[in-house]
Amino acid sequence: MWTKIVPITAFIASVSLTSGTAYAAPTTPVGGEALGSHGLVSPDGVKKPPKSKATSYVIADVGTGQVLAAKNAHGRYLPASTLKALTALTLIPKLDRNRQIRPSRNACNQEGSAVGLSVKAKYKVEDLFKGLMMSSGNDAAMALAETNGGLDKTMRDMNAEAKRLQANDTVAKTPSGLDKPGQSSSAYDLALIARAGLANPDFKRYISTKTANFPAPKGKHYQISNHNKLLWRYQGMIGVKNGWTSKAKASFVGAATRGGHTIVVSIMRHEGFFWDEVAKLLDWGFSVRGKATPVGKLVDPLPDPQAAAQPQASTSVTPAAQPALLDRAGSKQTDSTRTMGALVIGGGLLFGLIWLAYGIRRKRGRSRL
Repeated sequence: MWTKIVPITAFIASVSLTSGTAYAAPTTPVGGEALGSHGLVSPDGVKKPPKSKATSYVIADVGTGQVLAAKNAHGRYLPASTLKALTALTLIPKLDRNRQIRPSRNACNQEGSAVGLSVKAKYKVEDLFKGLMMSSGNDAAMALAETNGGLDKTMRDMNAEAKRLQANDTVAKTPSGLDKPGQSSSAYDLALIARAGLANPDFKRYISTKTANFPAPKGKHYQISNHNKLLWRYQGMIGVKNGWTSKAKASFVGAATRGGHTIVVSIMRHEGFFWDEVAKLLDWGFSVRGKATPVGKLVDPLPDPQAAAQPQASTSVTPAAQPALLDRAGSKQTDSTRTMGALVIGGGLLFGLIWLAYGIRRKRGRSRL
C-alpha cells in the first residue's frame, strides 16, 4: 500500500476531431496513478522519506524500475543543465568518440558554464562528452550539436529520444539546458533518462569520472573536475548531472550503487544547498528497497520502430517455389478465410465462363454478317 497526499483530480480531455467525434485522452500518468499527485506519495509500513526543500523529486530502484517515493513527480519545470543527460544519451550512439573536430566560434562563445573550448584547438568527441558531463560545458554541448549535423537536427533527435523513453514531460529547446521558453522536464523524466543512460557504458564512464586531462591549444592540457560533489562524499556514487540557473533554481539527478543495487534520485526546483538532502534520500532508498510496496514504476522505452520493422520479401517467385508458398498460405487459413477464398475463386471462374460464352456469341454474330 502507499499513502497519497494532496491528490490531483484525474481528468479526461476531449479533442474534437475533423469527423466531429470526441477522443478521450488517457488519464493515468506515465508510471502509475499515484504519480499524478502534486504532493508526497510514499509506501505504508516503512518510515517516511527525509524532508526535502525540492519542489519535486523521485526516488527509484534502477534495477527493477520501482518508484519508491515521489513528490510532484510529473511537475514540469526548467531542467537547467540536468538536460545535458538527455544530450549525452542521444548523441553518444550517433557520434564516433574518436572523431576529432575543431569547434566553431559560436560553440566557443556560449554563455554560462564552459569547459573552455578554443577555435585554436582540436578535440575528440570523447573530450567533448567529458566536458559536457563533468564540467557542464555549454560550449561542449553546442560543439556536439554542431558535430551531429546542427542545432535543429540535434533538437529533433533529443526530443525523439525523450518520446522513445516515454519522458513525455520533457521538451528540449537547447542542448545545454540554458533556459528557453517552452523547455521543460520533470523529476520522473530525469529518473527515466538517467536509468537509460546508466545502461550505456560510455555514458556511465563519463558521469563517474572525477578528474580528467582536457586538451588546450598548442598541444597542452589542463585538468577538469566533475561538478557532482557526491562523487567524493557518498559511498557508491556513480554520478549523473546537476544543474542551476536563476530561473530553474537547483536541479539534480544522480545514482549510487550499494550491495549490487542502484538507487536513483532526481530533484527539481531546490532553493539552496541540496547535496546533504540528496544523500539522505539515497540512504532512505537503499533502506526500504525490497521492503516497501512501490508507488509507481519507471517505464521501459518504447520499441524501436526500425528494429521492429520486418524486411520485406522479394516479390519475384520462381515456379518451383509457388506450390510451397500456396501450401504455407493454405495451412494458415481459418474456416472463414477458406470460405472467402472459395467464394472469390468460384466467383472468378463463373465470371470467366460467362465472359467466354459472351465472346463466342459475339464472334459467331460477326461471322454471320
